[in-house]
Amino acid sequence: MSKLALINGDGSKVQNESANSLASICKAAADPIRAHVLALLHENSFSVGELVDILGIKQSALSHHLKILAQSELVSTRREGNSIFYRHRAATGKKALDALRSAILSEAANIVLAADIAERLEHIYGERAQSSVAFFNANADKFRDEKDLIADHYHYGGAVEQLLKDTLFERRDNALEIGPGDGAFLEKLSALFNQVTALDNSTDMLSKAQQRSLAANLTNVRFIHGTTTEHNELGAYDAIVINMVLHHVPAPAQVFRDAGKLLAPKGVLTVTELCRHEQSWAHTACGDLWLGFEADELSLWARSAGLIERTQTTLAQRNGFQIQIRQFQRV
Repeated sequence: MSKLALINGDGSKVQNESANSLASICKAAADPIRAHVLALLHENSFSVGELVDILGIKQSALSHHLKILAQSELVSTRREGNSIFYRHRAATGKKALDALRSAILSEAANIVLAADIAERLEHIYGERAQSSVAFFNANADKFRDEKDLIADHYHYGGAVEQLLKDTLFERRDNALEIGPGDGAFLEKLSALFNQVTALDNSTDMLSKAQQRSLAANLTNVRFIHGTTTEHNELGAYDAIVINMVLHHVPAPAQVFRDAGKLLAPKGVLTVTELCRHEQSWAHTACGDLWLGFEADELSLWARSAGLIERTQTTLAQRNGFQIQIRQFQRV
């Protein structure tokens, strides 16, 4: 009996479901626009409006392409406030043809974007970053109250401090905190490492952190305004700490890649971040770009940055939020 078709009593062919699925997936990948969509979604999520702007096509055309990609289970959606964002649908290997899906997604990741598409992509990232910076510059004086709505430093700071104390670092010469906020954790880092660098893209928040460090008489902390991409020549760090920052940045996967470059050999990245949630009020109340992340998203970004996973802890918080504390190491 053929694996591709069954012959019924009247002689007509009943197509095998796996053959239809195979054809559907191949069709989904057999279009340059859909291939570009998969390339864009390799590590980041985008709304329909953002993809329209990046690709320079009509929304009706894009919706058609996204429907085909979704039907073939190459992309999935998630809601961020009032917007629907598209992302890769992870191939777990538990479904038929998942190996093919993984191969297609992997090949799409290698596509080199045309100069005009890459330029429009950077513009979208810039708009996201401006939105985040504007929020923090406008709310620097209310930072503590805003963060307390979800999880302030005192909710997780002790656990992160203890983890860093217990971690067997190759050296404890220098540490980098990306997005130090008002500097609440810098005093802990200052006691654990010889030199600490605080990097933030908000001048107002960086000023807050600097004032707090001066009040605490911290003499081994330097402050730099900018992003990880702009300052990836800063040097090799034995430790990098990112506390409750990724849900504010335009491209979290890029931060992982930058951190991987900034870490010294055997250096350790410690990430404290919200687990995925559906409380959309955090967008406006706390300036969040993303409603947390699934654990496998952070794992994927770490692997892509050349990092291996060390530890994972989950803390339950009030209001239904959960915090994941993760450690990764450069090999």
